Amino acid sequence: MNLLVPTERGLYCPVGDFHIDPSRAVPRAIVTHAHADHAVKGCGKYLAAPDCLPLLRHRLGRGIEAEGLEYGRSRRVRGVRISLHPAGHVLGSIQVRLECRGEVWVATGDYKRQPDPTCRPFEPVPCHVLLTETTFGLPIYVWPEADEELQRIESWRRRNRERGVSSLLLVYSLGKAQRLLASLAPDLGPIHVHDAIAGVNAAYREAGIELPTTAIDPPSAGSTVLTVPQAVGTRWLAAAAPYETAYVSGWMRTRRRRQQRGTGRGFVMSDHVDWPALMRTIRESGAERVGAMHGSTAEVVRFLREQGTEAFEVRTGRPQLDPATIDRAESFDESPASSNAPAHPSLGEADDAADDADDGDDRPEGV
Repeated sequence: MNLLVPTERGLYCPVGDFHIDPSRAVPRAIVTHAHADHAVKGCGKYLAAPDCLPLLRHRLGRGIEAEGLEYGRSRRVRGVRISLHPAGHVLGSIQVRLECRGEVWVATGDYKRQPDPTCRPFEPVPCHVLLTETTFGLPIYVWPEADEELQRIESWRRRNRERGVSSLLLVYSLGKAQRLLASLAPDLGPIHVHDAIAGVNAAYREAGIELPTTAIDPPSAGSTVLTVPQAVGTRWLAAAAPYETAYVSGWMRTRRRRQQRGTGRGFVMSDHVDWPALMRTIRESGAERVGAMHGSTAEVVRFLREQGTEAFEVRTGRPQLDPATIDRAESFDESPASSNAPAHPSLGEADDAADDADDGDDRPEGV
């Protein structure tokens, strides 16, 4: 039984008649997190983690019909039981567990295993079939300890401040910016954020995440500025001159990527799993079959097959966006979705009771 099948609109569950992270508008969507390449406008109904809802409404519009399902609580949708589990990627990120007739599938969405003060940590979920992201699915991608890389950032900030030079940290507006903001030392001068980041910060605070207060006046020499890459060279940053820039991303693990970004310095901090954490996750899942999604899928599948694991590539219509492209969508495409979307059946009824055997005919009212 294939509980999930790849389609041009994204992962589709035929039994439950819903999509996970659709790339186009669909009647019913489960959204693993609010990044622009996972959450699209125009869907009839959205289901997500409760702490993801403020971010979805910030990105897609207050008028969307979105419902939160508590972590670990199950819901029956037609013949399949679903539950959402923390992914550790960004605030509100989830893995989707599907169970039908004794078979369990898990779609990880994007995830990481490093600590992050702004979101719930990743939770291993045992399953028969695991569909995992493989964004950094090559052995060259091994992350330094998060605390060690943060200390490198702080040393760089300190040296810059002593010289009267501003520190521009180029980050994604959703996730990386808040993770850094919650971790940076407050005694190295004021911290300024780009408007796109400020908007996401407000959604984080609405979800109950405490973030430090940021400066509201224009940045000046010696400041620390968290900004999206597209703002470099704009009038807003002119007041911060002179400044040094550094990109904060897993892509900074390779020199070629640093050169492509046009920045002399890069800090290796990612909201995705590296190679060791990817392999650890696969082992801990106990999965008999593994599907690789996004990134280095062919390389991961080949390696797993060599190790004796049944593996396959999962190709959907979701675009493989460059991180800067993702940020551009998040930063400058904030127009709300139409509130006139047609009504659609719900995504099932909550159910914490013991799981009865699913026979495919257990269809809640309204689905």
